[in-house]
Amino acid sequence: MATTYIAVYLVKLECSWVKSLKEKRSLIAPLVNKIKARYSLSVARLDGFESYSWEQIGVSVIGGDRVELERLLHKIDAFVAANSLCTVVESSVEVEIWSDD
Repeated sequence: MATTYIAVYLVKLECSWVKSLKEKRSLIAPLVNKIKARYSLSVARLDGFESYSWEQIGVSVIGGDRVELERLLHKIDAFVAANSLCTVVESSVEVEIWSDD
């Protein structure tokens, strides 16, 4: 059986000037949709729902080539930094071997 990897990208975005949850959502939702449309991956808003000033987004993908998955998630990190009106304050990429044993 071929090796399967699970890759996860997490990013915390800060929008310190935002004054309402609706305003923050109007910044975050289009970014999430752009990631989904451009890369066809699983993307979710993970944390910061009740905060005006920050949000955490997660992206996940499964594949058979660890290097390619890391490269893809680093491209997404650059895409988020270039396409978000919020500031990236923290991001991480992790790739793990998935085993069904």
